[in-house]
Formats: sequence, C-alpha cells, structure tokens
Amino acid sequence: MTFSYISHLDCPSCGNRYDSNQVQQLCSCGSPLLVRYKLDELKENVSRESINGRNADLWRYHELLPVNDPNNVVSLGEGMTPLLELPRLGEEYGISHLYMKDESLVPSGSFKARGAAVGISKAKELGVRAFAMPTNGNAGAAWALYAARAGIEATIVMPIDAPSITRSEVALSGAELYLVNGLISDAGKIVAQKVKDDGVYDASTLKEPYRIEGKKTMGIEIAEQLGWEMPDVILYPTGGGVGLIGIHKALLELKEIGWVTGKLPRLVAVQAENCAPIVKAWEEKKERSEFWDNSTTIAFGINVPKALGDFLVLRAIYETEGAAVAVSDEELLTEQRNAARTEGVFICPEGAAAFAAVRRLKQTGWIKVNEKVVVLNTGAGIKYPETAQVEVPVLEIGDRLSTSK
Repeated sequence: MTFSYISHLDCPSCGNRYDSNQVQQLCSCGSPLLVRYKLDELKENVSRESINGRNADLWRYHELLPVNDPNNVVSLGEGMTPLLELPRLGEEYGISHLYMKDESLVPSGSFKARGAAVGISKAKELGVRAFAMPTNGNAGAAWALYAARAGIEATIVMPIDAPSITRSEVALSGAELYLVNGLISDAGKIVAQKVKDDGVYDASTLKEPYRIEGKKTMGIEIAEQLGWEMPDVILYPTGGGVGLIGIHKALLELKEIGWVTGKLPRLVAVQAENCAPIVKAWEEKKERSEFWDNSTTIAFGINVPKALGDFLVLRAIYETEGAAVAVSDEELLTEQRNAARTEGVFICPEGAAAFAAVRRLKQTGWIKVNEKVVVLNTGAGIKYPETAQVEVPVLEIGDRLSTSK
C-alpha cells in the first residue's frame, strides 16, 4: 500500500522542479515551493469511500500528504474539527446556511497544529535535527510542542507583545524562546540570520513547503463534512495566508481526482483595517502586496505587514472570484461577543474578524441569503484573555442576588 502519492516540489512562479526527498527551502527565484502529487495514480487507486473507516484526524488523508513512511508521523490527534451550523447567527445576518469550522479544538488551541504536525513529520523524515522560526504566537507554540514530541530542537522568535500564553507554551516545551521589540517581520530578520549563521532548517511561513500541506486538510475536511459538496463561500482570517492557499490547493486536488465536482467556493481573505496589505492589493487588482507600515490590530495572528505568499493568496481570490475585506478592531470585538451570546462559541479575534466580514458582505449583497457559507475560526478565544474585558460586580459574604423582574 502506498502511504503517500507525493511526486516532487515545484515553483509556482518559475516552474523549477525539486526533489522532495531532500531538504528544500525556497526556489532559487525566491518563491515558496509547492508539493505536487501523482494525482492520476491516486485517482485510480484510492476512492473517497476508502477513507471512511480511518481515524478521525488529518492523517486519514495520508495519500494527499507528503510523508512517505507512517513511522515518521508525529501526531497529537490533530484534525477533523467540528463544522458547526450557526442558525441563530445566520438568521441575524440573513443567511440560511452559516457554518463555522472550529479550529479551537485542535492541539495547542489553534489551526497552527495542522501545519506543525505535517511540517514536523516531514522534517523528521528528512533528518532535520533543529529549526528556527519567527511567529506571532500560535504557530511558534504549535511547532515547539510538536518538535518536543519529535525530539527536534526548536528556536522561536516572537514579538514582545505576542499573546502571553503562547510564550508559555513555547517555554514549557523546552524550545529556545526569544522576544523581539518589534513585529513578526523583525523576528523574521533575526531568524534569517540564525539560519545563515548556523545552517538550521528555516521553518518560517512558506520557507518550507510542508506547513501548507497540513493547513490544506481544513479544505478536505470541509468537503467531506458537507458530503463531498463544496460550499459557496469560505472566509478565512488572513495574515501569512497559508490556510487560504492550502484550502484552495486542497479543493483543486480534490477536483482533479474526482472527489468533488462543480465550481470552487469563492474564497474571502479577511484582514484588519490597520494591517490590510492583501485587501489593498486586491482592490488595486495587483498580483502582489506592498509592505504595510505601522501595522497594528488586536487580532494579533493577522498582524502580518507583508506575506511571502501574498501572490498565491491573491491568485486564489482571483481564480475563485472571491474578495478581500478589512474590518476594524471594534467590529471584530463586537462579533466575538455576539458569537458567544448567540451561539455559545468563544472564538478568537481572528475568527471574529471573519464573522464581521460575513455581516459586511451580506449587507452589500455579495453573499446571498441561500448560499452555503463557511467561516474559519482559527483558534480558541481563551488564548486571548485580553480581548475579553468585562466588569463584574463583587459581592460581600452574605449579600443576596438581585431579584429578576
């Protein structure tokens, strides 16, 4: 039995081809590399029905993942998160079929566990012993924890105002943790120097090809959970954009092997108003974004002033007739409270930004009432306690609660 139908890596910019059995970083032209599979062979030998009895994790799709030997799989049970229908919130928005893909329930509490699981597993298979990466928090936490499980040394650099709980996750994992008084772009420069000086594996976003393969399983799961039918719209909070690129890649692969048919969902990249380089590029119909100066947002995971894979994000939006939307911090905080009160879900601020975009796009008529809409909640709200500022009355011993009228 073939565990993976991986074929090679190629460059989406210049077409250069690379061996997937050796450590590869960026293409010689500077572009990220993408994993390619023997899809014709996979189509002949694997049916979507054949996965029905497998474990409910992302490795159920192992033929479409890059790890050749199952002994190299490093797992904490990630994947197959709930696809929840949100009827009350949908009614408020004026949408009949509103769903949330809830990534808060994966290990480490965010969707970053998917990329870490596949990225670390392939790194292990390739003989990597140490890596370094910059992070806004959740990715570093996930990669540090999976590295500990795999016995790989990790060096993590994050901005000093990254969520404190992610800092704790990294430190407790035994990774080398450093804070930088700046943005993720500044952390990236420090990591690049470490890679140059020490020759360690560069696990920065899209500087290795395999994180995206873990993220793409969100797209495969959405299709499977909807009975192998594609939704009309998928909204994704976008910083580095790996998840959106991955979902687009997954759906194209599923279509090529015949597991899904029909038109691809319209993909929507959601950003914060004070850090919206993808939105600006899309509005100007450009192929790449410009660096966003002085970026800031409470949705820390999407505070990425310039994404290495911006052209792939924009390509996915253009090819699916999608859109890019920027929302304010006030809007996303309102939606975070609203989702908790309406549906009982404590979503992360990045996920809340995507819900704010749904409201906006329905109001403008871009989303229609009967369309099937999927929103990615990329992490647990409890990882961002500072976003939930509440005032609670304090009782003295013996006080009585007020009588409800």
